[in-house]
Amino acid sequence: MRSARTARRWWWWPTSVVALVGVLLLGPLGVLAFGDLDLDTHWSTASRASSGMAPAPQTEPRALVQVYGARTYNWRGAFGIHTWIATKRAGADRYTVYQVIGWNLYRGRPALAVSAGGPPDFYWFNAQPTLLIDRRGSEVESLIDRVEAAVAAYPYPDEYRAWPGPNSNTFTAFVARQVPELGLDLPANAIGKDYLANGRVFDSMPSGTGWQVSLLGLLGVGVAREEGIEFNVLGLSAGIDFNDLRLRLPGLGSVGLGDSAQR
Repeated sequence: MRSARTARRWWWWPTSVVALVGVLLLGPLGVLAFGDLDLDTHWSTASRASSGMAPAPQTEPRALVQVYGARTYNWRGAFGIHTWIATKRAGADRYTVYQVIGWNLYRGRPALAVSAGGPPDFYWFNAQPTLLIDRRGSEVESLIDRVEAAVAAYPYPDEYRAWPGPNSNTFTAFVARQVPELGLDLPANAIGKDYLANGRVFDSMPSGTGWQVSLLGLLGVGVAREEGIEFNVLGLSAGIDFNDLRLRLPGLGSVGLGDSAQR
């Protein structure tokens, strides 16, 4: 009798995990089936032009920090987004963009890319960007100093793994944790944000308003004022954002009452 109960318990755990992952995959599968994904355009001809969301430097003299996210290229966009950080100092005539790009490694370049002079609000290979934060004003100058210091301290400038990290979202989340005044609430489909730096298991949430436990970005839980409560299973995150009254869902990002996927 005892061996039968033990056998049932043994099968219950893997069956439950498979069922949970299956439920979490419904979001990405729904985006793949019904979302606005470009599955046809070759990357070489896909747009990287400005989306017109950022002010021209000549029309905005104040210091500015923005963070953008856009769905990743092709079918991968059903699962996650690519994020990047843009800064402009007071009176500057150009933006500086910080991001991690995996295919740079195949060209013998660092994955961490810093560029100046181009648009900060570009389409990511035809994917429309979403503005995640916009900070402006005299106090932003000191934030830019700290952003630059965090970029320099990023521990994986020459490493990239799309899943579970380190990737572009690992980078953005790392900078956000170093500069919690940004208050960056990365959406649930920013896969890689829970890959904590230097093998840590416990760290702040990217918004700096709470804490999380994460095992290599594959299993964890976080609680914060901005993000709410979020669970991570195999890099797929789901939870409830009580601050904004939204569900945080894999693939979809976040969904509020009566609206569609926000990100």
